[in-house]
Amino acid sequence: MIDIVNLLNLIKYPSLTEKSMNLYGNRQYTFIVDRSLTKTEIKYGIQKIFNVSITDINTCNLPIKKRRVGKFLGKRTLFKKAYIKLKEGEKITDLFN
Repeated sequence: MIDIVNLLNLIKYPSLTEKSMNLYGNRQYTFIVDRSLTKTEIKYGIQKIFNVSITDINTCNLPIKKRRVGKFLGKRTLFKKAYIKLKEGEKITDLFN
């Protein structure tokens, strides 16, 4: 298991899209994490950071997107998106503070 300091660096940021905002009412939160993390490591990190109980985790690897800047062609960095469902009656209120 990775220690908590490294997990803080590997859990990048919450995803604040329209779809993820609609999921907040169902106690589901979306985070962008490093591709090397497993579901158990993501669960451990979120529970330690926000002090909540997690019931379900779904992950998906985001596809590689090519970006062009002038004549140069590059690729976006690779991330994994984690959908986290919390136990009934719990919330993550630290996202917007």
